[in-house]
Amino acid sequence: MTHDPFDVLRVFTTASGQHGRYCSLAALESAGLGAVSRLPVSLRLVLESVLRHCDGENITEAHVRALAGWQPQAPRSEEIPFVVARVVLQDFTGVPLLCDLAAMRDAAAAAGGEPGIVEPLVAVDLVVDHSVMIDHWGRPDALELNLQREYERNRERYAFLKWGTQALRSFRVVPPGTGIVHQVNLEYLCRGVHERDGITYPDTLVGTDSHTTMIDALGVLGWGVGGIEAEAAMLGQPLYFLTPDVVGVELTGRLREGVTATDLVLAVTERLRRERVVGCFVEFCGEGTAGLSVTDRATIANMAPEYGATTGFFPVDARTLEYLQHTGRSDEEIERFEAYFRAQGLFGVPAAADIDFSRLVTIDLAAVVPSLAGPKRPQDRIALDELPARFRQLLAGRPDEGGYGLTAEQIDARVPLAGGGEPAENREDALPADLGHGDVLIAAITSCTNTSNPEVMIAAGLLARAAVGRGLTVRAGIKTSLAPGSRVVTDYLERAGLLAPLAELGFALSAYGCTTCIGNAGELAPAIEQAVAGHGLVCTAVLSGNRNFEARIHPRIRANFLGSPPLVVAYALAGRIDIDLAHEPLGHDADGRPVFLRELWPTRAEIADTLAHASDPDSYRRRYGAIDGGPLWQDIPVPNGARYHWPDSAYIARPPFFDGFTREPSPPADIRDARALLILGDSVTTDHISPAGSFRADSPAGRYLQSLGVPPAEFNSYGSRRGNHEVMIRGTFANVRIRNRMLAPGADGKPVEGGWTLLDGERVTVYDAAMEYGRRGVPTLVFAGEEYGTGSSRDWAAKGTLLLGVRAVVARSYERIHRSNLVGMGVLPLQFSDEDSAHTLNLGPDDRFDLPPLASLKPQQTLELTIRSPDGSVRQVPVLCRIDTPIELTCFRHGGILPWVLRQLLDD
Repeated sequence: MTHDPFDVLRVFTTASGQHGRYCSLAALESAGLGAVSRLPVSLRLVLESVLRHCDGENITEAHVRALAGWQPQAPRSEEIPFVVARVVLQDFTGVPLLCDLAAMRDAAAAAGGEPGIVEPLVAVDLVVDHSVMIDHWGRPDALELNLQREYERNRERYAFLKWGTQALRSFRVVPPGTGIVHQVNLEYLCRGVHERDGITYPDTLVGTDSHTTMIDALGVLGWGVGGIEAEAAMLGQPLYFLTPDVVGVELTGRLREGVTATDLVLAVTERLRRERVVGCFVEFCGEGTAGLSVTDRATIANMAPEYGATTGFFPVDARTLEYLQHTGRSDEEIERFEAYFRAQGLFGVPAAADIDFSRLVTIDLAAVVPSLAGPKRPQDRIALDELPARFRQLLAGRPDEGGYGLTAEQIDARVPLAGGGEPAENREDALPADLGHGDVLIAAITSCTNTSNPEVMIAAGLLARAAVGRGLTVRAGIKTSLAPGSRVVTDYLERAGLLAPLAELGFALSAYGCTTCIGNAGELAPAIEQAVAGHGLVCTAVLSGNRNFEARIHPRIRANFLGSPPLVVAYALAGRIDIDLAHEPLGHDADGRPVFLRELWPTRAEIADTLAHASDPDSYRRRYGAIDGGPLWQDIPVPNGARYHWPDSAYIARPPFFDGFTREPSPPADIRDARALLILGDSVTTDHISPAGSFRADSPAGRYLQSLGVPPAEFNSYGSRRGNHEVMIRGTFANVRIRNRMLAPGADGKPVEGGWTLLDGERVTVYDAAMEYGRRGVPTLVFAGEEYGTGSSRDWAAKGTLLLGVRAVVARSYERIHRSNLVGMGVLPLQFSDEDSAHTLNLGPDDRFDLPPLASLKPQQTLELTIRSPDGSVRQVPVLCRIDTPIELTCFRHGGILPWVLRQLLDD
């Protein structure tokens, strides 16, 4: 730091007498820049970055003054340029990101530049965690078999990643079979504070997965962004965002006996969705917060995207230091971390009265009850004692109101399975005698949300041990799996003697990765899939994950519920979701006596005693001290060279985003005589827009791969194919549960589902319609309702939209990341005003749309959308331009972030 206009450089001293220089926030307050000590802690961490990078050019004194003087209820019009310390990636988003960088190097060379100008300037870690599938389960060798199959499927992708490690200086890859990115980040990648040029500064980051927010539990500020924003951050560009509102969440009291951190986060998610915290920083405070362990905090921070916030932040305190020590960080790292945060006045969880929040929400921990969330959204919490009645209501409810439209006779029907109930050699081949609505078909202990929390994992193991001791078993046909977020989990479960009883119930170790939570549940038995599809059964999945959107977990399973790991075990034992766990037994023991959940559920004291015996900091040091991927990873050859050579591949292809690249941008073309490609409802997720899971042979993506000679058995998943834009464009808006309101209901009165639209009055796939509109030179629009783009930070949801020829999206409201991704790809996000919507305006497939010339576009400008209907009527309705800042407008005018950044690199 050579520029110190505010004279803020100070020295801190550690407990052992070591010294470090830092940019003092207290010095800013002393200089009269504002009541910095009353700012939310999360904002102070952003302010530190702005202050440290203040060079008078890209980041100015005015930026520092504006943020230091932040006011809780002020209008939000100021941009913050935020430079992060590092970037984390997972492979589903990391592979296409690396494709973009490789293509950017090609474009730089074609423009007469040096390919090496495209080089990360911050540390980048990619954890391969999204590709493993639960092909095998319930058997001792499931882990080994699934890992082998993962390498067979993804060898081309992994070779490409290894090219990246030799081509890019600051790019590291954590190989498959290590864990889930957010848990690995929490347990290992985060080192607390950094030092550069003699200045100590706090860790900050962004990641290409929305659940990057999990790191906020350590007092490390981080959140999820799209891959295109992450690329800019990697290349040293500041992230620009509007100064946020900061919502304080004061936790009071303590959790009751039998209530888990999962129950708490589902309650928090439900409450904060109601509070409308989308786009806000959320920061936790109060005595209840201080009493939570870091792993409980991590469960809450992880699901910030589900409650809509940019962050779910917890300040650093003594609990943080305990966690760092417990997870094997060095004494020197912990000492320096503590000394820095104490010197900055950032140590300790503040009381609500000590901070000026935009608004304050209070949650009583004692009011939290055991719950699940579902069947389609994580914010739809249902208390366990209300679940049986609620599920029956959903079965009978109208499809257009979230129900399944079944009659009373249909609800109680059972479907016999041929060969069901007969003995089988292993769990994978066993079938139940029959199936009915509400039967559990998948029970998965999965996802970093919960597997990073030893308390709930130990609870699941203790419950399993008690169930085995009473002679309970899991019914045939339920696909059970255990897929922790790190190998440390199996270490402590094994030391506690709990792996064996979990395996005995079918929860054998299957993988270290996201698996079921990301949609990699694998196939169900063919007889089960045929019965479910043929009879329209509403069967269920129960998982300890963070997402349960339609068709995400498995395309055949229509009701998906999130819950704690011990509840996953309980519902696997019960075999059905509509059981009254308080009054109905899970099963019967050898003597015929009923066994109730309350008899098996471990006490908090039992969990604590078991964990104290099983925990070992050396386990973290040992597991993370030698990450080499083993022979399977080491045997993959490493392509060499600064530029990638793009061999023929159905997995990796040069993306078209730099085709026709010029040193000067062309002005955006006007949008006139546009047609609606889709008209969608509320809560359309990025899973609806760009699914990650499996796809059928008769889908556009399936037909394309078969034309290349790829058989359906080798399709893998959409997520694994994100390095090939030809697959992904065909998968955009191809979710089997997406509902385009342009189509009339089917003969049964239910909405038509799948990636269909209307073209000249005929039903065709969205892909085919988009290609035909492109041939005709007709621009297209997408219309949507509330919360458009909820879910993953999935840049292909924006990339695919662009490549389909969609020029603008008009929605009632947006989720933060997807709106930003649309701008980042040069797609115009617009927002209906007041009560207007596609529904109230009665928009249809034959309407035509015009927008004013885009050359004079301004941030947050109100535009007139002209609607010309077939009857000759013309209407003009106001829509808000959701390009929110001048920087975003510049990005849009360049055709997106990627060409804009490349032009800057070439100019420099």
